[in-house]
Amino acid sequence: MNNLNLIKSLSIKNEKKIVMLVIDGLGGAPKIDTQKTELETANIPNFDKLASNSLCGLSVPVDYGITPGSGPGHLALFGYDPIENLIGRGVLEVLGLGMQMSNNDVAFRGNFATIDKNGVITDRRAGRISTETNVELIKKISQKIKKIDDVEIFLQSGKGHRFAGIFRSSGNTILSDQITENDPHKEGNKPYKILPINSLDKNAKRTAQIVETFINEVKNILISEEKANYCLLRGFSKYPDIPTMQEVYKLNPIAIAVYPMYKGLAQLVGMEIVKGCESITDEIKKLKELYKKPYDFYYIHFKDTDAMGEDGNFDAKVQKLEEIDKLLPEVINMNPDILIVTGDHSTPAVTKGHSWHPVPVAIMSNHIPTPKNNVIKFDEQNLSKGMLGTIYSTKIMPLAMAYAGKLDKYGA
Repeated sequence: MNNLNLIKSLSIKNEKKIVMLVIDGLGGAPKIDTQKTELETANIPNFDKLASNSLCGLSVPVDYGITPGSGPGHLALFGYDPIENLIGRGVLEVLGLGMQMSNNDVAFRGNFATIDKNGVITDRRAGRISTETNVELIKKISQKIKKIDDVEIFLQSGKGHRFAGIFRSSGNTILSDQITENDPHKEGNKPYKILPINSLDKNAKRTAQIVETFINEVKNILISEEKANYCLLRGFSKYPDIPTMQEVYKLNPIAIAVYPMYKGLAQLVGMEIVKGCESITDEIKKLKELYKKPYDFYYIHFKDTDAMGEDGNFDAKVQKLEEIDKLLPEVINMNPDILIVTGDHSTPAVTKGHSWHPVPVAIMSNHIPTPKNNVIKFDEQNLSKGMLGTIYSTKIMPLAMAYAGKLDKYGA
């Protein structure tokens, strides 16, 4: 893993620009009948051409055999050790939605969900309700639940079935993020009870009671809803202490993303956040608009591949890969000094979720030696033969900095 203090001591400011395109859930696994992954199946000539002209390989976000969440996967891409810097998903969600946190707040992320008359979860995403419906539900809940004892509650709608919130003590209660979640992550199960991770932790026990009360009150408010009649909460977390990319890399970074969680993560490491993007087309258009501005690190996030993988929809994930392939030349033709194309983790459709599989990565730069390894396709098998080999994802950022001439010599 990286020594950020070492990187910080060697970082140099120059005019070179780094573009990092993160295709969420990029890596896959073979479909049973074809024995081909999504990348091997997709018609992606522009990615193939990129691979033939890049430093290629595979990356491991956390460690071998470990399945990463989106937070650890992205932190690793930005060069931060995801084990030392474990950040709760709740913090990322609330920051991404523009909410402000204090050090004593506990943030969380939530899903509207559907439960049956027996209290069994039949749909963790409430039929993927519209964002407009979400907004109305959050407004309804916020009007009826403002406070539980001396703890204030602030809610914010996300996209579709997602939302986020903050528990904030306005009295003597000391809130803790050391509590469990109620989401079993599988339909056909009843929600879990919120409990303190350590039963002897009085602050965690009190926090768990408050959260349980909130969930039950929400259930009563939503009782007449056909789809969104319950809420699943997870990612309980407090604001972390983490150095910014300006401090570590001397970069002026900007994030171009659609979903709040990724905006929140980018904000946490010091990136300026672009507003108003609703699709990858919007994101690339915004990249072009901002490319002449004095930024030197551009983070672009594409979510749809991960969503299709989690849905177990192999063909749809292939289509999304082909969709972004058609847009890739618009990024390449901007001639960035360094272009990184990779993912935060793998999401094979066959596993219907994040997985431990290594993640494809390609780094394009004028200073990279002409590949001699016959990498002619952007897929797991071909990229594994690349000069980069298999590395930890935390090494991608120092390599990009080095190829951009942004790292000084170490030692005499």
